[in-house]
Amino acid sequence: MVRIILFLITNLSVMILFGSILSLLGLWSSTTFWLVRMAGIFGFGGAIISLFLSKFVALSVVNGVIINKASNDMENWLLKIIHKQASKLDIGAPQLAIYDSMDMNAFATGARRNSALIAVSTGLLKNMKQESIEAVIAHEMNHIASGDMITMTLIQGVVNTFVIFISRSLAKLIAYWTSFMQDQDNEQLDTNHHHEDVNSSLTYVIISALLEILFGMFASVIVFWFSRHREFYADAGSAKLVGCKNMIAALQELKCSYESQTSNSIATLYINSVKKNSLISDLFASHPSIDKRIEALQHGTYLNKSSYFF
Repeated sequence: MVRIILFLITNLSVMILFGSILSLLGLWSSTTFWLVRMAGIFGFGGAIISLFLSKFVALSVVNGVIINKASNDMENWLLKIIHKQASKLDIGAPQLAIYDSMDMNAFATGARRNSALIAVSTGLLKNMKQESIEAVIAHEMNHIASGDMITMTLIQGVVNTFVIFISRSLAKLIAYWTSFMQDQDNEQLDTNHHHEDVNSSLTYVIISALLEILFGMFASVIVFWFSRHREFYADAGSAKLVGCKNMIAALQELKCSYESQTSNSIATLYINSVKKNSLISDLFASHPSIDKRIEALQHGTYLNKSSYFF
């Protein structure tokens, strides 16, 4: 609840700041007030809605099946591991889901720490050692305990608001200036007419669309940086639960696994992401390379740090 309040304050501050700038420039109007509301609703509201739908969407994407009652020894063992680790981390035991995939992977999702979901692939269960599977589960459990899904959503909401509000505010300024200059050339300046027509002009529509794409790319870099940062902490949290040796072994097995070809809407949730090779692609990678993650564990870089964002 504390992080939600803090991010709401941040979100409101972004809108108030730029609304004030427009007001000082003499461009505050009813349309600007509408823009402030729209940025908040679609930017932050959309992210919150996606968080509450995250379990349903994730299961739909991978065709996962929730295991409420074990039907074999593997499922029974997985449920026991999840309950055991949840008890150690003092959180409610998440639901278990299994989905059919050659890819050795797993992910966690959910709107609340005590009502989350962990999904594992059949490829992981068939090809990984039990100690490594336990380490992967511990990694996902630490994401849940640290509230990473919630924090990621709130950060996404803030940057969405920023992108919508800034791009459209700048587009409004540029369109207004363009219209102003055209009227000066025609010697038919009508200030009141500007405020009404700027938002419907073709110039405004084109510029706002281009700026949303540009600022959206920069915003993605911020979100993906946070995602990569939290992977190190989840690895360290797993190492504390099941041993550093087991977590490193799990990462080494993931490194040698079938390369994921999934570039779907939940790719950022997986423990093992599609491999990246270039500097530019690394900026938009949701996960650091497995080599960097292994190195961080070997040097104990994150082992003595708090796993909580705040």
